[in-house]
Amino acid sequence: MVKSHTSVDEQALASSTVGERLAYNDYTTIDWLHDLVKDSYRLRNIHNKKNLKGKSLALFDASSGWIAAAVIGALTACVAYLVDVAAATVSDWKLGHCTTNPFYTREACCASSTSASEPATSCPDFKTWGDEYAASFGVYVAFALAFGLVSAGVTMLTKGALPSANTSDSGDTEAVAGKTMYMAAGSGIPEIKTILGGFVIPDFLSLKVLVVKAVGAVFAVSTGMCLGKEGPFVHISTCVGYLVANFFPKYRDNERKMREMLSAACAAGLSVAFGAPIGGVLFSYEEISTYFPRKVLWRAFLCSAVAAMVLKELNPTGTGKLVLFETNYGTSYSAVHYLVFVVLGIAGGIFGGVFCKLNFLWSKTFRKYAIIKNHPVFEVFLIVLATALLQYPNPLIREPGDMIIKTLLVDCRTENSAESWVCQNEAREDGNWGYVGWLVYGTLAKLVLTIITFGIKVPSGVIIPALDAGALFGRLLGQYVGGISPGIFAMVGAAAFLAGVSRMTLSLCVIMFELTGELDYVLPHMVAILVAKWVADSLGKEGVYDLAQNVLGHPFLDLDHSLGYIQMADVLVEELIPPEHTMEQITIHVPATNKVKREVLQEKLVQLESRGLMDAGLVLVQNNNILQGYLAEGELSFGLRKLGELYPKDAEVRLLGNAEEGEFDLSSFVDRTPMSVCAKAPMEYAVEMFGKLGLRHLMVTEEGTGRLVGVIIKKRLVAYLDGLKHG
Repeated sequence: MVKSHTSVDEQALASSTVGERLAYNDYTTIDWLHDLVKDSYRLRNIHNKKNLKGKSLALFDASSGWIAAAVIGALTACVAYLVDVAAATVSDWKLGHCTTNPFYTREACCASSTSASEPATSCPDFKTWGDEYAASFGVYVAFALAFGLVSAGVTMLTKGALPSANTSDSGDTEAVAGKTMYMAAGSGIPEIKTILGGFVIPDFLSLKVLVVKAVGAVFAVSTGMCLGKEGPFVHISTCVGYLVANFFPKYRDNERKMREMLSAACAAGLSVAFGAPIGGVLFSYEEISTYFPRKVLWRAFLCSAVAAMVLKELNPTGTGKLVLFETNYGTSYSAVHYLVFVVLGIAGGIFGGVFCKLNFLWSKTFRKYAIIKNHPVFEVFLIVLATALLQYPNPLIREPGDMIIKTLLVDCRTENSAESWVCQNEAREDGNWGYVGWLVYGTLAKLVLTIITFGIKVPSGVIIPALDAGALFGRLLGQYVGGISPGIFAMVGAAAFLAGVSRMTLSLCVIMFELTGELDYVLPHMVAILVAKWVADSLGKEGVYDLAQNVLGHPFLDLDHSLGYIQMADVLVEELIPPEHTMEQITIHVPATNKVKREVLQEKLVQLESRGLMDAGLVLVQNNNILQGYLAEGELSFGLRKLGELYPKDAEVRLLGNAEEGEFDLSSFVDRTPMSVCAKAPMEYAVEMFGKLGLRHLMVTEEGTGRLVGVIIKKRLVAYLDGLKHG
């Protein structure tokens, strides 16, 4: 019965001081230290076998991480290819259809007869739905609404209920059931950050969610809403990483090792989204991962490279190149242009800061109305309708987000740019105020629509809309800077606006030159990105993904931001000691026999379960409250209800010491070396210990005597820090 619930590696820990553990429950905190020790037992067991079989197993174990990374990269590229091709085709159905092949994109359909940058009406093989403006407008809106309903409909299939932490008046952190979550909704990046930070979210990386995310992203992008598929690609690649890693026992049976592979998989997601393999690795390191040792960096590098190579061979864009928005401006910038790049950075920081604040406010107000909260498909319908009505009249933002960027980055001095609508308007000698008006209108529309769109219940990301808004503003500013292509400022403006929204720096700079192939413009990107981050941070320290975590209520210990609040608060660890009645419920006074009555443990288990904290447990003390060990709720429940079936109801349960044959023994599940800290220690100690060591729980002892006075679990610390941020 024990073997059916615990792995061989876990059973090997039964006689050690850290104790045997079961698999983690849903929405609980993993114990990074315990999983480290568990992996050490596994490695010693493999390398102690000196025969040929043992050496072969050791070789396979050492190479399994590289094999898994390569497979994840290849499979992610295959999924990305299908999504890219399907999204491009379905999106063009709003405008018309290809007479030679209905599954061709407009660009592919017109490639043999005319430039893809020309309006659809100039391509003989691509037929629009009507010659009149009103008819085309109506069909556009109808298709957009249909695509939005399909995307929202499939997303509803991933609905799940999770517990959520809540703080009572007594200061104790309780968990309440009924938190609804749509696993495939949004970009998935806030949830992935939560998972990589050490929490378990059930079914979030399942095959079902992967399929729904891919299908939903195709139709969500095709609506024309201010969202992109780049964020969902990161979720998709992480799902692929989880599914592949489960075929390897060292990842399947160890949550710490699993998160190493998931961090590598994240890199593949952005690699295929932008054709930016190096930027993908840096994005995983800078923006998503909490734990990123050097070996994870190497495997992420391989995973991202394989994903980029496979995608290049599949060639979803038809160009045969990995660079999505290749440009060649030729002319270099001068010193005076740094002032323009600084202005773009300031504008990007203001845009990002305003966007984060207003989107957070929108999520906390509008989405709390019952009709919106209980009917998320209705919200999607309203936003698709508003988006279609606002974007269709503007020729610059009528296209999908990636096509908008491609249009705005055009260099009008090249030979093949004469047919571009942007270049035609910029070349007019009778004034281009109408064109300037469309640029202003597009920038403001993107800001407003992105604010109300991000967070709706369809697969969606914020990267492309932020790039669109920045490119529009940069092109607008470039109209008033002579002697240099306005496309340069569109490119730098796109980076600045995304930096303001996401607070990315190094990874974003690399992504931009991989995205455009313009290595000469790294310095302008660096200037604009740094200025944008400084300005945005002055308006609010948290980026869009951090705020999304707060809105969604996921437990996440943000060490960088948390320490700042703690340093300003000047508090001690004793601030987090649970109330006296809570300590009575979770404390077991173990007598000298090291055994307690079964009914005492059963009563304690009922009290733990009634509080709903699946991360909680019982602390064992002896001899005037001296700490002896910690028994987590999951192991206690398993021991009493599964193993307990083999013993009489009045049997005493051994919790400490060496068991004799026939005894009801739970001592193998007890962690006899839990980490502890003095109650009078600065709160920074507790934050650093939870953040750097990945603790699940921390014992608090009295100054001078060493008596146990409290227990802190990670979720309680997170709830306390959230109170400091928003209190």
